[in-house]
Amino acid sequence: MADPSSYRPKPGQIPDTPGVYKFRDEHRRVIYVGKAKSLRQRLASYFQDLANLHPRTRTMVTTAASVEWTVVSTEVEALQLEYSWIKEYDPRFNVKYRDDKSYPYLAVTMNEEFPRVQVMRGHKKKGVRYFGPYGHAWAIRDTVDLLLRVFPVRTCSAGVFKNAARTGRPCLLGYIGKCSAPCVGRVSPEEHRELAEEFCDFMAGRTGTYIRRQEQQMAEAAEEMEYERAARLRDDIEALKKAMEKSAVVLADATDADLIAVAEDELEAAVQIFHVRGGRVRGQRGWVTDKVEAVTTGDLVEHATQQLYGEETGDSVPKEVLVPALPDPVEPVQEWLTARRGSNVSLRIPQRGDKKALMETVQRNALQALALHKTKRASDLTTRSRALEEIAEALDLDSAPLRIECYDISHLQGDDVVASMVVFEDGLQRKSEYRRFQIKGFAGQDDVRSMHEVITRRFRRYLVEKEKTGEWTDGADTSAEAPSSVATGSEPGRDADGTPGGEVPEITFTEDDGRPKRFAYPPQLVVVDGGRPQVAAAKRALDELGIDDIAVCGLAKRLEEVWLPDDEDPVVLPRSSEGLYLLQRVRDEAHRFAITYQRAKRAKRFRSGPLDDVPGLGESRKQALIKHFGSVKKLRSATIDQICEVPGIGRKTAETIAVALAQAAPAAPAVNTATGEIMEDDEDAAPATTAGPVEEPVTAGASDERRGQET
Repeated sequence: MADPSSYRPKPGQIPDTPGVYKFRDEHRRVIYVGKAKSLRQRLASYFQDLANLHPRTRTMVTTAASVEWTVVSTEVEALQLEYSWIKEYDPRFNVKYRDDKSYPYLAVTMNEEFPRVQVMRGHKKKGVRYFGPYGHAWAIRDTVDLLLRVFPVRTCSAGVFKNAARTGRPCLLGYIGKCSAPCVGRVSPEEHRELAEEFCDFMAGRTGTYIRRQEQQMAEAAEEMEYERAARLRDDIEALKKAMEKSAVVLADATDADLIAVAEDELEAAVQIFHVRGGRVRGQRGWVTDKVEAVTTGDLVEHATQQLYGEETGDSVPKEVLVPALPDPVEPVQEWLTARRGSNVSLRIPQRGDKKALMETVQRNALQALALHKTKRASDLTTRSRALEEIAEALDLDSAPLRIECYDISHLQGDDVVASMVVFEDGLQRKSEYRRFQIKGFAGQDDVRSMHEVITRRFRRYLVEKEKTGEWTDGADTSAEAPSSVATGSEPGRDADGTPGGEVPEITFTEDDGRPKRFAYPPQLVVVDGGRPQVAAAKRALDELGIDDIAVCGLAKRLEEVWLPDDEDPVVLPRSSEGLYLLQRVRDEAHRFAITYQRAKRAKRFRSGPLDDVPGLGESRKQALIKHFGSVKKLRSATIDQICEVPGIGRKTAETIAVALAQAAPAAPAVNTATGEIMEDDEDAAPATTAGPVEEPVTAGASDERRGQET
């Protein structure tokens, strides 16, 4: 626990201007980001008597080891910079709203030649129109099914679209009138885009004008005795009205507004948002957050607006944002919203009428969401705490292991040997910290040796990061434990490969970088998937690096025994133990992550062809070669001058391609087993090994080779 006075800035050093400040811990991680109208006054409030601080603020300032700030010219700039830094650094003491689920949106891909209507989740993409979010995906599909009768926009995937264009036959929706079938040329790209624009206008709330126009066309068709056309328009109008009935009118003046309600207690807060467009509720979403800092309702509203509109522009930001309490001060937030929309945005508390009544409905939803969350989490929090305490007691640890890392080895009969590293913090998955490794120190199957290599590489990187951050003690022997060059870490979900056993590539390190480092933070407990041999290998790797403050254990699959490095007998936890259940979850997650990576590598190897071995030849130029010659067989018989005719292929590259193809043995000819006929070889197709699934077991640890079997 740090003393805040040890890093308190000197008097007069802090400017009395607007700005954004960052608190960092001893590892240089950014743990809190805040903004202030006056940096001097705000930062001074943190360095008072600890007894006068809010408990959460006291925890933050005693965890921190330094503070720094950036001066800006206006409070609006401070708001924008604060949002950017919170997104970039993910500070642990800032309020972070997270969706309790990934809400589905109705999306129209206006960035494609033939826009497609579909359900989308996750991050928003540029050039795509979004409507929602909706509570359920089936609600979107029901609405789209009704509207396709009137707006027959494409809904098929790219593969189905290309196949229909190739065969000249549209899909079923094209035959029954729910798709205009642009794939076979029934409508031009311009006509189809116009249909998509009308669909978007209707979903955006401009419904009255379109229905009146349809009714007028129906009346004209009836007068001209075109009764079939009139009947079709009548049915279209009924379909539109039925789709509109799914979102009842809540504001009679066709208002575009977002309503934000907050329900909170001392520890947590639930936020509910209703998106009203054209006077109708077009979407609903909600978040629940821990109050890790001392915040008011106005502060929660400010954080919610940052989360909602931080990456939105234009009409995605409504004209009105109705809230239960205003941020203090409110002007910077309102100016920021106005700048993002491009026109005036009103941020206010509804006082009377329909808007106040609707706000009460949103507030009830927030209260129910908080109550439901607390019901679910009460047992979960207690269970996780008990599990960590049981693990600490069983393994004789000084404290509960708040960060647990688990490692697993996976391979296919000695080929494509890989390893996984998964991280659990406070008993919960920390997927951004997951890493995966390729085993390159040796060839073949040796789980014990593989485990030793992975643990060595992971903690060698930790020691180097520790040295770079200045945590290395004076006079420490870094000759063996911490190599002079820094090993390249992995991006989340990518290979954490380095050159094992020798010098490793050097990367630059920025002292002012507060982003989470790849291997900078040590766990309190290392779990390996396996028994005594794997545990001994992991412990030996840590001993060789001079690390003696990290506990190691292994979980054997057969009897779920917990093995410790220096014990002859395993620790047997009761089957009903929450600690054992947590260790099983950690081990199973490591196994799943390793198996997924191993299968991906295996599939990539099976799909590889002779052009993959040509150095410096990327996907674009490989596709250009195949497109030009038609197949690898024809490319193999081409001369160097003919290869040079392909755009982007120089003579030196052409010579390399010719040599590589000459050295690669052509695939054996395929034989028709029914007739004995030798079939024509066409190497532009996928290799024969991809014709069907490979039904071979995947080994994941020496203790249990059957767990990796395909199911």
